[in-house]
Amino acid sequence: MKRISINPITRLEGHGTIEIFLDEQGNVANTYFQVPELRGFEQFCVGRPAEDMPVITSRICGVCPEAHHMAAVKALDKLLGVAPPSAARKVRELFYMSFFVTDHTTHFYALGGPDFILGPDAPPSERNILGVVRKVGIEVGQEVIECRKRNHHVIQTLGGRGIHPTAGVPGGWSKPISETERAEIEAIADKNIEFALFTLQVFDKIVLGNPAYLDLVTSDVYRHQTYYMGTVDEKNRVNFHDGEVRVVDPEGREFLKYPPSEYASHIAEHVEPWTYLKFPFLKKLGWKGFVDGVESGVYSATPLARLNVSDCMATPRAQEHFERFYKTFGSKKVGGRYTPVHYRLATHWARLIELLYAAERMKELATDPEITSPNVRNIPERVVGEGVGCVEAPRGTLTHHFVTDDKAILTKVNLIVGTTNNYAAMSMSIRKAAEKQIQGHRVVEEGLLNRIEMAFRLYDPCLSCATHSLPGNMPLIVNVKSPQGELIQSFRRDG
Repeated sequence: MKRISINPITRLEGHGTIEIFLDEQGNVANTYFQVPELRGFEQFCVGRPAEDMPVITSRICGVCPEAHHMAAVKALDKLLGVAPPSAARKVRELFYMSFFVTDHTTHFYALGGPDFILGPDAPPSERNILGVVRKVGIEVGQEVIECRKRNHHVIQTLGGRGIHPTAGVPGGWSKPISETERAEIEAIADKNIEFALFTLQVFDKIVLGNPAYLDLVTSDVYRHQTYYMGTVDEKNRVNFHDGEVRVVDPEGREFLKYPPSEYASHIAEHVEPWTYLKFPFLKKLGWKGFVDGVESGVYSATPLARLNVSDCMATPRAQEHFERFYKTFGSKKVGGRYTPVHYRLATHWARLIELLYAAERMKELATDPEITSPNVRNIPERVVGEGVGCVEAPRGTLTHHFVTDDKAILTKVNLIVGTTNNYAAMSMSIRKAAEKQIQGHRVVEEGLLNRIEMAFRLYDPCLSCATHSLPGNMPLIVNVKSPQGELIQSFRRDG
């Protein structure tokens, strides 16, 4: 049996390997998306004061520390039985929208976008952010840098630090926004809206306007019919910061809708021996393996999933692009909402619609009369002992669950992050892409392998966010058994 290894996989956060095994006919027999790291945060946080978690968990990842900071703060609100004032909730969301703008910008221009802007068959030395700048022009590159710069300034202004924020506290926020800061952020939000609209034009011209790329997006190679998960507000609109978690089936019918505190009643995690990352699934359906369809418990939680579970967007320009998105793929409205889009490469387009929504929502919050209120914190006065916090990270639904003793010392920590939600779906997408493109001793070229990598890259995985280990090696265990199933000998190799 022939083995093809893609190691390391590129343009993601963390470390991973794709192993492809071919049979004697040269067809794909199996694939493995291995994450050779061991999750550790859930264990070494036990015994620490719960109030440290917003700062500790923000260091899980340098790409989205804001998401972990916010989920941890919201978990502390529940654990300490304190509700933040209205102004504090708005400041938190304003901070979070600025983060979403930077993160989605990074993925499109530096991580996922090069596959389209340069082409999936372009040499690896060109298929990167520098190649993108050469293709679209130095002015566009400067705009990307400027977008990230101004929004990191907002993150530092509101969050206290540019990378690992500290301003979130149980019961609210550590400081109010001044009028000077508010006016500056409003101006930045206006620029973000212009940038998001421009980026959608870039996608329209380069991807939607290219028949070959559009055929790739709508091909069966990257198509899966799974369940979808995302947070929605009281009107079932996309919401990154507050709301209930909604799950729809492959036909778009609502399957579940629950408050974050009830996640454990609906989500379980499956374990495979060849990876250190778990596979969440829907408890009601059970684990059926790496298969899609209405009987499978596999779901995805991505920008595409968030659009698929929602009735509409909450801001006007984003709603216009939401409508165009579903009409382009031929979705029909059933019961007042569109049927899901199952083309996984369409996630890149969905991400840009979310970029526009985050920019518009940022403007709404920056012009809210309450945003400069000095009333940004209620002081906790009791310990409930358990709390769940949930936000939509750019990569999917993020859940923090803390349990403590009566002195608020942690006794249990559970984290289900965006990438973990999507691990089964990513594994399925990689296998299907390999099966469709490697057939009958076909010569395996660099461009073909990149098309397989595109199957996970569209999910924007953050493997460091999901798993951790030191030094980060998996043991290889080989068991030799008799025909009767008796163990004859066992070999083990570590490292």
